[in-house]
Amino acid sequence: MSERTFRLANIIIAIGFTVVFCIVVLPPLLTEFDVLGAFAAGFVNPYATGYSTDVFFCWAALAVWVVHEAREYHVRNGWICLVVGIVPGVAVGLALYMIVRGGQVNQAPATATNPQ
Repeated sequence: MSERTFRLANIIIAIGFTVVFCIVVLPPLLTEFDVLGAFAAGFVNPYATGYSTDVFFCWAALAVWVVHEAREYHVRNGWICLVVGIVPGVAVGLALYMIVRGGQVNQAPATATNPQ
């Protein structure tokens, strides 16, 4: 996958999730502004709880990655991605972080090796 395709795919994911989030979450939240109730609704049954817990752990994994790369590789502005990972969501924070870090971490393209 080319770098351009990678960036475009992440931009589409971030925008796509943000649009879905706004369509699904904002109307009921604006009707009855209850942020705590909206948060608690993610835990109404075992299935929703499983997905909500997954989101929290994915955000924690992203936070560990952002902090590690900030210290190890001097990737700047990752904290912004962590904030965006809270609202609208981890999908946007992760996609944004991959774009942000792309220009800051020098990565050699993977090559196929066949040691014999």
